[in-house]
Order: sequence, then C-alpha cells, then structure tokens
Amino acid sequence: MLGFFRSALKSRVGIAIALLFLGLIALAFASADITGSGFGGVAGGDRAAKVGSARIGTAELAKSLTSAFEQQRQKSPGLTMKQFLDGGGMDGVLNDMIDRLAIAEWGKKHGLAVSDRLVDSEIVKIPAFQGPDGKFSQSAYEQLLAQRGLTDKEVRQDLAQGLMARQLLLPAAFGSQMAPEAVVRYAALLTEQRTGTILSVPSLAFAPASAPDAAMLTAFYNAHKLRYMQPERRTIRYALVNEASLKNIPAPTDTEIANRYKLNSAVYAASEQRTVTQVILPTQAAANALAAEAGKTGALDTAARAKGLVPSTLADQTASTLSGQTSKAVADAAFAAASGTLAAPAKSGLGWHVIKVDAVKRNPGKTLDQAKPEIVAALTLEKRRAALSDLAAKVEEQVDNGTGLADIAKSLGLTVASTPPLLANGTVFGKADEKVLDTVGPLVQAAFAMEREGEPQLAELKAGEVFAIYDVGQLTAATPAPLDRIKDGVTRDWALDQGSVRAKAAADKILAALAKGTPVAEAIKLAGVALPAPQPIAMNRQQLSAMQQQQGQVPPPLALLFAMAEGTNKRLEGPDKAGWYVVSLKDIVPGDVKRADPIFAQASREFGTVVGGEYAESLRRAIRDEVGVERNAAGIKAVRNQLTGVSAQ
Repeated sequence: MLGFFRSALKSRVGIAIALLFLGLIALAFASADITGSGFGGVAGGDRAAKVGSARIGTAELAKSLTSAFEQQRQKSPGLTMKQFLDGGGMDGVLNDMIDRLAIAEWGKKHGLAVSDRLVDSEIVKIPAFQGPDGKFSQSAYEQLLAQRGLTDKEVRQDLAQGLMARQLLLPAAFGSQMAPEAVVRYAALLTEQRTGTILSVPSLAFAPASAPDAAMLTAFYNAHKLRYMQPERRTIRYALVNEASLKNIPAPTDTEIANRYKLNSAVYAASEQRTVTQVILPTQAAANALAAEAGKTGALDTAARAKGLVPSTLADQTASTLSGQTSKAVADAAFAAASGTLAAPAKSGLGWHVIKVDAVKRNPGKTLDQAKPEIVAALTLEKRRAALSDLAAKVEEQVDNGTGLADIAKSLGLTVASTPPLLANGTVFGKADEKVLDTVGPLVQAAFAMEREGEPQLAELKAGEVFAIYDVGQLTAATPAPLDRIKDGVTRDWALDQGSVRAKAAADKILAALAKGTPVAEAIKLAGVALPAPQPIAMNRQQLSAMQQQQGQVPPPLALLFAMAEGTNKRLEGPDKAGWYVVSLKDIVPGDVKRADPIFAQASREFGTVVGGEYAESLRRAIRDEVGVERNAAGIKAVRNQLTGVSAQ
C-alpha cells in the first residue's frame, strides 16, 4: 500500500547502506570476467582521491569502473564505456569507493576493527569460491583471484571495509521511529482523494500529410543515430571434444582388472551388517539384571523403559563401525549373538552394554569373475577420461602457442561449427525469442569478454566428459542500423518529431484556455484537429499505490496529477515524442487517519525505516566530512581518458 509513497521518499538512503557493501569484490564476482588490464602508468598521477590518510589509486578506480561497467553491460549489451561514464558511472563508483574508505578510516581512528576471522567467514559464503561439494575451495579461491587480477590482500581489504560500513551504518538506522503526529499527517495523504481530467494530444494527429524526401529523412537519421543503435553482436566458432573424438583407447587388461579387484578387496569381500538396540548401564550387575529381565520376554526395549532407561538403535553396523562407537568387546559380543537374541553384556568406556540383535544383513561378496564387468566399465571410463584430459592438455598447448581454431580442429579431425550473430545475453541478433543452443550457452559470456576475433580458448562444458575449443568468429561493434533497413521506422519517427512540435503548441493553447476558466470540452476544440476524448480521473493514493504494485509503475500523467496543487493545470511530454498530456486537477479531498486505524501502524513501520535510512545517510556524510576528502581531478580525468580511449591532452 505504501509502495508509491515510499518510492517518492527515496533519495540516497538505501544506497548509502547497500552500495557500501558492494565494492570491487562484489562487482567482480557478480559480473563477467574483468577484461581490462594494464592500469598502471596513468597520466595525471597515480592518485584519484585522498581520503583521510589513505588514498584511492587510479589503477584501483579503473579496475572498479571496468568491473561495474561489465556488470551493467550484461543488462544493456549495447552499452559503451563512454555512455556508462557519462551516465553517472564515474561519480557513482568513485563516491562509493570514497564512502567505504572514509568509514574504514574513521573506524580505525576510533579503535574499531574487523577481525580476520570475520573476513574469513564472509569469504567462505561467496558462491564463486565454493567447490563442487558446495564448500569453500582454496584452489577455486586462488584461481578466480588470478583470473580477475586480484590479490588476497585486496579481497580481504574490500570485505573488511564493507563489514566496517555494516557495523557503523546499520546500528544508526536500527529502531528508528517517526513522531506519531508526523505519521498521521503523512498517512492521511494515502487516503487523499483527487479528481481531475487528463487530455491526450498525440503527435501523429499533427504529423505532416506528405512523407519526407530522401534528403530530409537522411538528415533526420544522421541527427538521431543513437536512437537506432544496434547492440554489439558476435559469432562464436567452436569445436566440441568428447569421448566420441577419442580413438584407439586400449581395453583394460586382465592384470589391470586383477589389480583393481585387489585394491578394492574390502568392497568385494563378504561382509555382515547388524542393526542392534542397546542400553548402557553403569555396572556389570545392573547390566546382568536387565539382561535377565529382557531374556524372559525377549523385549529389551520394554524391560529398559520399565526401569526408566531409554534404549538406542544403531542401524547397519559392521563389526568395525560398531567397535569404533563402543569397544571391541561389545562388537565381538554383538556379532556372536544370533539375530533376535541378546548378546552377553560387554564393557566399553561408557559402561556396560546390553544389546539385542534386531536384524542381520549378509553380503556374500563377489569373486573376481563376478566383479569383472563393473571393474571393466570403471576402468574403461577412467581410461577415456584420462585420454580426454591428455587431449585437452595438448589442445591447450596449441592454444598457448598461437595455433588457430581451424588448424587445431583439423589436427584432431573435428568439425568447426559457428553460431549466428549473438547478443551478450545469448539471444540471436534480430530474433529475440531465439537463444543459442544449450551446448554453446556457457561460452557466450567468455566470448563477449574477448578483445578480438581469432583467439581460441578452451572451456570445459561437462566435467571430465566434454570441452570446447572456441573463438570469436566475427565481432560487430554497436552501430546504427542502416537507414535502408529501417526506413519505415525512421519515417514514422520523423513524422512524430514534426508532429510533436505542433502538438506542443496545441497543448499550450489548451492549457492557456483552461487557465482562463474555459471548460475542457471547449478548450479541446482549440487544437484544430480531432483529439481523443478527455479521460476523467477520480482516485485516491491507495489506488495509485495498488496500481504501482500490480503494474510496476504509475503512468506519468497520473503521477503528475498527484503532485499538483488543487485547481491547477500542467503540460507533460509523452515518451519518445509520441505526444503531450494536459493534466487538470479539479479538487483534493484530504484523507482522515486516526491512530487506531490499521493504516497508521503500517505507515509508522514504513516511515520508521525511511527515518532510519536518513540517520544512516547523515552519519555517512558526517564521517566523510570529518575524515576529509580530496579529489585529484587530473587523475580522475586520466582514468576516464584511458577507459574511453581518449588520448591525454
């Protein structure tokens, strides 16, 4: 219910807390591989900013910007580094780095610290550092750090800064409340009722009757090329290597089979497992007494519970596992008794055990001839996987030596296939509903991280079974679509552009007439063309909030209606020059909220969160001011120039 109102109050509140936790590491492991390198030697000095006694280096800033850009490019494949930086990427990333470092410096000054064990606990939680068993893998950790050009020190420092921010900012926001009087005032806005009218003045209603000539259309296209940008696309050439690619794999020999049987003799030997019920008593006399009592009825469980004792069950125990849990004497006694009978009381370090054998499972084992088929299958699989691994090593050596994909495939007798042009999200260019084959899907992200065509790489697609040799076949940069291919769309856009100017003039006439008190029905005639019928509006903020929750957004004219003063009229431009809106607000009926109303309690909780965010934001600003921040404009400009390929002036 409060979603709309909450979004209207958003500032940098949540960002102050959330983004401080997302630094270099979070970005690096949440996005594609970082492809940029060579950040050293940036003109303009090696310092982007000084924060207290610490500094943010230009290389560090460049690395963080590249990481953030790669993450955003996953969402917007056509995004360029220049667009990212011009759109606030530079300021956003640098400000977050400054905030994190300022909080770390302030914490250090006041005796606060983040322990190594706490950092360790955060590292093991990162999924990218986990092995196939879902647990932290040191080798995976070291490998990923090497791939992304990071050091253990950088990872730990980054996480420590995020943890310090969490320790300082979250308590500032915790438990905050807004004064009840203020809650009543703001909550009343949620039940406020507004009535008015929305007029639509579409651009096409004022579009020129005749189509543009070639010169006019070309001039319009050239002036708006960014509107017609096609995202970067790439073809991926690949050859799959699997067990079918292997030749002349020798069959397991009798000696190998015999050795494997001998190695796993414990697996194939006859064995016995027993499920037992046991009761442990402190003395031999007590054990003998319980055994005698249970022996009369054969029910150890009943006899034990009658004496206030609780038996336990040990299922599927071998002699060795039972011995490990109790003692050799207890295990020997249990395995000497027949199924369904009581074993002689025996002693362990815990006391005297009275045991009943509930069930016996006997495995007769397997002879060499009986085990041979499964041993042959296992050895054959191992040989094929070993051969595949050796083949992968040879391919990797050829890749490292600069051998091209076609030559590698030819030497192995493989067929090279190619995908159609793909976007970074794996869809086929020009066919949004068609995705790349699942076989090639895992290669897309890495292929879009490559800097140029014709540089083969090796990738494992299915552990120990399938890998691919692949490269970028053709790289087509983000460019405007050719005019002849999109002529109809450009012609329509030209008509909208021309009509938009006239539609705006018509909207201004209507607006001026409404300001003089002219009725809506009369004012609309001043447009000179037929317009859509006016849309009457009668709505409260609760309905507006419900609309936002259901549709994800509120139509801009409605949002404007709820931001206007009573008795006023406003003009609003529609998206993509499709037209204009004239919004007229007739009256406002204030809402009435009492402290006993359910909406009051809900609003109090919501506004408490907002107030807490403001407290955290205030603390963030105060910390930055106390620590002191100096930006090095020359260093920042040098990083921008380097990332956008602009030569230093």
